[in-house]
This record gives sequence, structure tokens and C-alpha cells, in this order.
Amino acid sequence: MLDVISQSLCLPLQQSPEYARACEAMGLNLRACKREQGGDLRLWWQVQSRRFKPLGRVDMVSRGPVGRTPDDLRDWLDRWQHWHDGRPLVLNAEGMRATWLRKAGFWPLMTPATIALLDLGPPEVMRAAQHQKWRNRLTKAQSSAVKVTRHALTPQHWLLHQELEQARDKGYRPLPPALCAAYTRANPGQAVVFEARHRGDIIAGAVMLRHGPMATWQIGHSFPEGRKMNAMNLILWQAMCWLAERGHVCLDLGLLNDQDAPGMTRFKLGTGAKAHRLAGTWLHSGVLAPMARLLPMRLAG
Repeated sequence: MLDVISQSLCLPLQQSPEYARACEAMGLNLRACKREQGGDLRLWWQVQSRRFKPLGRVDMVSRGPVGRTPDDLRDWLDRWQHWHDGRPLVLNAEGMRATWLRKAGFWPLMTPATIALLDLGPPEVMRAAQHQKWRNRLTKAQSSAVKVTRHALTPQHWLLHQELEQARDKGYRPLPPALCAAYTRANPGQAVVFEARHRGDIIAGAVMLRHGPMATWQIGHSFPEGRKMNAMNLILWQAMCWLAERGHVCLDLGLLNDQDAPGMTRFKLGTGAKAHRLAGTWLHSGVLAPMARLLPMRLAG
């Protein structure tokens, strides 16, 4: 059954109760905050605190807050200091305009990233949304001898180790494998592995993390034989259909990086996913807030 909070708002992974349970299992507690109106949940955000020298404790809200409407997000910016104790706050904002953040005294740290969000629904609708080349590769994989199996993620699964090696080679920072392992322990049945095999050999695999009406493609790896046989197209298609059957309405395919990984960007968008630009990473501190409000918009955007 989908989490009650997640059912009310479509929460990205970092804002989901499932993610909070995984962090708690690792001793990394998140504070959950919400605002309701007339019994209706309007805003939800989770706060994680860390200590950084010389700043001391710094709070962080990642991919949040999540609001029902843009007006709810503006209301959060007007009122957020009512619940915050004045410590520095790093906000990896979701759905907020740079003008709003600058007016509230937030200083830009990182330019906005872009992710791919895929709507899930009836198979015929999802298939019609795919780009022709992507759909052709899927059809080819479906007519091959490639078989896809599904099972729960285990803490020692080969994909977790492969992700570390792949991250070192390509220079990115993945979700720690220990957190993925904690996720599957804290949320039974919510971390799912799809594996493609050909003649008994594993040729590709992917991990999907389920959280309310959303799901996240967290890890994916294809060996040379898998790439040759379009195994990831088949894996992702079967995952899309399976997730949609279980009530999920959106699959987060992760970051788009057209400069460093143009092939992966084409692959993700070929599914029919839409590019979704986040609002960037911002810092609020008492010292910087007055200057942040005067920052030229060309630097704040």
C-alpha cells in the first residue's frame, strides 16, 4: 500500500518517508515538517542536519519543499523562518523561481540541474510516447532471446558494487551503496532489481526505488553484450509497466548531462520522459541574506 503522506503529494526520493526510514536505519535522522490547511496537506519537507567547520550545524532540504501549488511554495518562503532556528540552510530547491529565492535572502551556490521525469500509465500510452528509435530497439530486444527477471535488492547485490566502480570511472557521486542497502532493509519490497540474461548470463541490470506514487531509477548498468542486444530498453520497459500496474504515476530517471553523457541523455528522453529543470542549490545565512537580496538576477538565475 502506498504511504499516506506520499499519496497526498508526489514526493521525490529525498523527500519521501521511505528515504527517511533508510537514513534512520543508518543513524542519519531527518526531521519531517508539514503544513496543513483544513485537514489538507499543503506542504511537506524533510530536513537533514550536518556539522561543517567553521559553520557548525548546517540544515539541508534536498528536492524540497514539496507543495501542492506554486502559491504554497511562495508561502513557505514567506514563513520558513518560523520553524527554522536561524542556522545556515542549504536548499536544493524544487519548483521555486530564482526571483522568489533572492527576495527571501537565499544566495545561489549551484546552477540548476535538469532531470528526466517519465509519466507512467497504460502500456499503449507509454509506448506511443517513445521516440521511434527507442521503440525500435525495444521491439528488437523483445523479439530476442533476452529474458528479464525481477527480485528484491539484496545488500550485497552485484549492481551496488558495479555502481561504485562506474562512479569512479565516470567521476560522479552516487547514492552510497550502504544507503541503498539500508533502503531495502527499511522498506521491504520497495527496492527492486530487474536483471536481463542471455543464455543464462547476466548482461544488464537496474535498481528501482519505490516511494509513494513516484519511483526512481537509482542504478543501471549494461555489459557490452547487453548494450549490443538493447537489454536496458527491455529492462526499463518492463519496469515501467510493472510500476504502473502498482499505482506509480511517475518515474524519475535522474540527471540529464548532455555535455558529458549525451548518449545517456538521448536514452532517457527516448523513453518519452520530459526534461525537468530544478531550481538550483541555495544558501541562507544571516550574514549573506542582505547581500543576496541585492544580487543581480543574471547571477542569481
